[in-house]
This record gives sequence, C-alpha cells and structure tokens, in this order.
Amino acid sequence: MADYAEERGPDTEAPWRIAAAVKALTPFWQGKTVAHVTGETCRGYVAFRKRSPGTARRELGVLRAAINHAHRAGRLARIVSVALPESPEARDRWLTHREAAALLREAMREPRVRLHLPLFILLGLYSGQRKSAILSLRWNQVDLAASRMDFNTPGARRSNKRRARQPIPRRLLAHLRRARRRGTEMGFVVHENGNRLKDIKRGFASACVRAGLGEVTPHVLRHTCATWLMQRGVPLWEAAGYLQMTVETLQRVYGHHHPDFLKGAAEAFS
Repeated sequence: MADYAEERGPDTEAPWRIAAAVKALTPFWQGKTVAHVTGETCRGYVAFRKRSPGTARRELGVLRAAINHAHRAGRLARIVSVALPESPEARDRWLTHREAAALLREAMREPRVRLHLPLFILLGLYSGQRKSAILSLRWNQVDLAASRMDFNTPGARRSNKRRARQPIPRRLLAHLRRARRRGTEMGFVVHENGNRLKDIKRGFASACVRAGLGEVTPHVLRHTCATWLMQRGVPLWEAAGYLQMTVETLQRVYGHHHPDFLKGAAEAFS
C-alpha cells in the first residue's frame, strides 16, 4: 500500500484520497501478507471499520488497486481477489427549484462566502459537474464569447470520473461574466481572494442549515442537474453527454424522472 501511494498517488487526480484510505486500512492490514487477503478478512475489515459499507468499499478498492499495481510492477507473481461490500443504493436526493433558491439566498447572505459559494452552487446546478471539477476550473477553460467551458484541466491525467466539455447555459453565462470581471485570466473561477479553495463543504453545509435543507452535500447539485434534465424530457444520450455520464447510469439512477419513463408500457393498456 505504501508503494502504491508513493508511486501511483502523485499521478492521480486526488492523491489525498489514496492517503486517507491507506491510513484507514493500515491498522487492520499491517503485519499481514497478500495471502491473508480473503473474503473472510475483507468482511472482517468491514466489521472492524465500523463505517458505512460505501466507505469500506472505497477503501478496499484502494487495497485492490495496490495489489494490482504490485503485480504489474513484478513484485507479485499473481493477484488475489479483494471482496468488496455491495455497492450502496444511489441516493435520490435532489433539490426542488424552491430549495435551490433558498440555498442560493443563504449563500449570498453570508459575507465570508458570498463572492464564491453562490457561483459554486450555480455551476453545480447548471453544469452537473463534481465538486473537484468545479473547484479546479480556471478562466482559460471558459470561453465566454463562444459560451462554452471545458472542465478537463489541460495536461491532467484523465480518470474514470470523466469531465465535460459543454455549452454554457444562458442563465449561468451572466453570472460568469460578472465573476470574470473580479478574476484574473489564469485564475480559478471559484476562488477566495484569488486563491484556490481546497474544499467548500463547511460553507456549503452552513448555508444548507440556514436554508433548512437536510441530507444535502455538494454532490447533490450533480444529482439535481441530472434530475432537472430528465424532468424536462431531454433525450437520454444528450443528457448523458452533457453530464459526462454513461447512458446506462443515467437511465438506472435518474430515468424514472423522465416524462416518458415506462410511458409506452402504461399506454399499452389504453
């Protein structure tokens, strides 16, 4: 695991995630060999961790990646199977328009965050991109004249969590133009006094509390964008391309919000 963190971590989009997983894995697995990785010990780790199955699944995924990395590097003669807990059900939490408006109002009322948190929320609602993609977006990736933006950082390694190249919605364009006048050409779109924000969850969580919103995290903005696209009847392939999500995932998680969802089956009885 140490080899994987040192050799592979710097090339990943979020090295701190690998470091956090290794830190969590070490107390249970230290002193064991790869031969000890069995279905029984993996289930033992889940019980030992006393966290949600989703958290244990992500951490064991890092263990599996470390084993595969060692095998590719020639340090292991063969790989072993890492038993992962079942993937948790996708949450169907999204914001109504009234909830989104309340969240924006509260974000604008707080002087400390009013210059960056509302813009982050608007980008999340209108682009449907993940928190890391929004916080790493620079102005040289935004073409206000052509109304297009590219969330792929130039020169960065592409990961499985794909980022979108998409047109800028008209309602978002005006906000970006105002924000551009406060920023620098190579600076970050969402920033605090010109500096990149490492995270936004504390300010976001405070705004949610003031708005009376429960179980809302920054990732809910992505869920909201996908849900709104489905509710407006956008074709699946077009919405999937806009979000950089597979059509299968979009249909499985959000398809029931589409006005045409199972419509043909229901009309067969007419």
